[in-house]
Amino acid sequence: MISEFDPWHSKLCTCPPKLTFNPYTGCDHTCIYCYATSYVPKFYTCRPKKDLIPKLRREAVKLKGEIVSIANSSDPYPNLEAKTGLMRKCLQILSQSNCKVQIITKSNLVTRDTDLLKKTPSTVSLTITTDNDETAKTIEPHAPPSTARLEAAETLIAHGIPTSVRIDPIIPFLNDNPQQLIKTIAAIGIKHVTGSTYKAKPDNWQRLNEALPKTAEKLKPLYFEKGEKTGRYIYLPKELRFELMKNIRALADKHGLKFGTCREGLSHLNTASCDGSWLLGAST
Repeated sequence: MISEFDPWHSKLCTCPPKLTFNPYTGCDHTCIYCYATSYVPKFYTCRPKKDLIPKLRREAVKLKGEIVSIANSSDPYPNLEAKTGLMRKCLQILSQSNCKVQIITKSNLVTRDTDLLKKTPSTVSLTITTDNDETAKTIEPHAPPSTARLEAAETLIAHGIPTSVRIDPIIPFLNDNPQQLIKTIAAIGIKHVTGSTYKAKPDNWQRLNEALPKTAEKLKPLYFEKGEKTGRYIYLPKELRFELMKNIRALADKHGLKFGTCREGLSHLNTASCDGSWLLGAST
């Protein structure tokens, strides 16, 4: 149930050593750019892990102060969570264990659990791909709107929960200059922003092409003529990725935020650990 994060030790991953845990298989936010749909069958059909709670109880007692990152394949707060409450039960177990908790989510439902997050060293990373609700609805059809996520960030900080923001993925011609978003999150009290570009895979490219045909037409040569094949992904050309990340780094610097890139091969731009886990030792 709890396993090593990035057991393959990818050269592109600059996260510090940690563990990972996914309470659900699949996710019902149905984001068009999702990467996990290519390797998790029926990914958009969200379902709890089998024997989730008893297995977690057995494994949590063995923790020795590690960071447990929740979740890296499936959002730990899918819409289904509002009915099941399983993520809350997991946090109840982890809050009594010897660990640090890092949550990655697109959902404002995380604010429901601030009482538990206060009981153990915790940080939340909210993915806010754009501050435009209409654009977010197109690329993240069943996720909470961006405005709700910004409100969630404000609520978490008000409760003393260190919070970062992931602008991920950045898609040229769509959300590639998040000047206003970074200004807004800095005003809320966010201390860290992570940036990462869209990586094309056959299934997510098909969805993007169907949802945003005009944008896809402009992206096509950047990925399929000038792009770089890296593993099973097609990246933007490195020079363009550098310019996009450098821009976000400059905006972060301007507003007093720490910055990190995610799996871009551009770690020299980072001013703090890429995933925002440094916030576990900081205060908002």
